[in-house]
Amino acid sequence: MDVTREALTRLVGPVGELADAARLEGGMFAETWSVTLADGRRVVVKIAPSDSDRLLSHEHDLLRTEAMVYELAQHHAGLLMPRPLHVDVSREVVPGDVLVATFLAGTPWESVGFGAHDEDARTARAEADLAALLGRLGAVTGETFGYPQSPALRGPTWRGAFTAMVEALLADAVRWDVAVPADRFRAALTQHGTTLDEVRVPRLVHTDLWPGNLFVDAATGALVGVIDPERALWGDPLLELVGADPMHTGLWRRLAPAGVDEPSARVRLALYRAWLALVMIVEVAPRTYTGDWLTDYDAANRTRLDEALTELGT
Repeated sequence: MDVTREALTRLVGPVGELADAARLEGGMFAETWSVTLADGRRVVVKIAPSDSDRLLSHEHDLLRTEAMVYELAQHHAGLLMPRPLHVDVSREVVPGDVLVATFLAGTPWESVGFGAHDEDARTARAEADLAALLGRLGAVTGETFGYPQSPALRGPTWRGAFTAMVEALLADAVRWDVAVPADRFRAALTQHGTTLDEVRVPRLVHTDLWPGNLFVDAATGALVGVIDPERALWGDPLLELVGADPMHTGLWRRLAPAGVDEPSARVRLALYRAWLALVMIVEVAPRTYTGDWLTDYDAANRTRLDEALTELGT
């Protein structure tokens, strides 16, 4: 999407007068701009993709979820998220939804260059702060399970909502001609669905707390900001461990709360690892990713999917 300065000026108009703007790189879903206003304030303008034909089933209207979560964060201490300033879902200025939010200070954790957690106190601090954040997020409760912006992917039970989420991904795989072990995943849900019924309260799950979405103080490692809750849902807080450690490197273990080794928790974690691996496999096709890295990336995701389903006995 080519966003003109005139369009950006109109989009930030309800907040202030545009003085300068620069596109932010690194996002693989929405288009994001850093805007300096005439009064010196910095804001971020995030614009959802306009080509809805290339979205996965759960990705429609995601920016509305992000705005909702940012607003929730203003009423729950310690969630460290930007303040939403303006939301435009009219699609009159640009063909996608738009969110204008405050600019967060700090450095993305992924680019700050910290050492290993057992060698660098800053990493240990960041991980401890992230573990505490997971607890605060899980304390925010909702009324129904699933994706807030998608009625088809919501439900009164976590088992029903999660099953709908998986089935939507399997349908996306068919749509994009991506080979996945659908029968094995369905068998795992049938075999272990009762463990999902143990989740009785819908709790806020960011789902994507990898270091690229976390800002830290480069000197101390303190966690100072959290962004991109566009894929947030109401569900099981254990799913957060998978999103925070998508490559399953072991970080999840250091973040895990007490009780994570109970049999039902281990089963649910395996289901969530399989789900995230499935997302990462299927999304490659509509995103039209290219590059030498792609073969190894796909192979790693398929290995994690197979390992999780094998752990589940299917």
